[in-house]
Amino acid sequence: MSAASRRVTVFGGSGFIGRYVVKRLAARGDIVRVAVRDPSAAAFLKTMGGVGQVVTMRANVTDPAAVAEAVNGADVVVNLVGILYEAGRQRFDAVQAQAPDALAGAARAAGVGTFVQVSAIGADPGSPSAYGRTKAAGEAAVRRHYPAAPILRPSIVFGPEDDFFNRFARMAQMLPVLPLIGGGQTKFQPVYVGDVAEAVVRATEHPAAAGTTFELGGPRVATFRELLQMVLRETGRNCALVPVPFWAARMQAFFLEMLPMPLLTRDQVALLERDNVVAPGAIGLSALAIEATPMELVLPAYLEIYRRGGRYSARRFV
Repeated sequence: MSAASRRVTVFGGSGFIGRYVVKRLAARGDIVRVAVRDPSAAAFLKTMGGVGQVVTMRANVTDPAAVAEAVNGADVVVNLVGILYEAGRQRFDAVQAQAPDALAGAARAAGVGTFVQVSAIGADPGSPSAYGRTKAAGEAAVRRHYPAAPILRPSIVFGPEDDFFNRFARMAQMLPVLPLIGGGQTKFQPVYVGDVAEAVVRATEHPAAAGTTFELGGPRVATFRELLQMVLRETGRNCALVPVPFWAARMQAFFLEMLPMPLLTRDQVALLERDNVVAPGAIGLSALAIEATPMELVLPAYLEIYRRGGRYSARRFV
């Protein structure tokens, strides 16, 4: 390890964003402890560093003793834990409000110097969605323990394992129509997962990041309709895009959210009632010297599997 090696604990490191963060921390030369609920499922992370550089450990964020062990001796703690919908004991308040409070409190008690919280654009105490309100509560809790904590708020994150573009590409394989909730006019600013991970790592290093809230978005703002049109273009599908008013979407979500892995929830409909873009004047990727990656450079490489014939089919440009 280099002289600049640090001991970094990452909560939620086996998730979509987490695996990219772990890889970049290991490449930097850090010793990375990945705190997860299921260490065996996260074993693939060990290959992202040298022998013994990346270690997985069992630590449920609701277990104070396990959390204390996970942060003990760390120089940096990164919290990436979050959920997109509630299921079983996984509730927004417990995971996105109470857990950040517990993690930051344990880190402060252990003498950890730096705590980085990954939140989301839409975090707002006045949000119509529980997701947005609990994200805001988590930010406030972290700042109570660490006033200088960098907070990162990405828009929807895209990449090979994402839940947004992959979900609609799968739906386009099976359905003749795709829903445009709220008419498809909600605006997004999708940001590449590699850029988000790089921002996390740089936020742990740059003194100027202390106490700063970063809003992370890509170079292009697009409506929900435009994003679905992009999915159809890249997958060569011809689904009809059908506008669904918010009131009708809420009714559909009432039933869909009963599924084990719901396609839509009422809370997600509430989120869609607000644009998900970087606020005017907000501090973003450029403040960390990161050039945002365009969607067009990444999406084709992982959406091609959804074309008829898969990645070996002749590509269609429409």
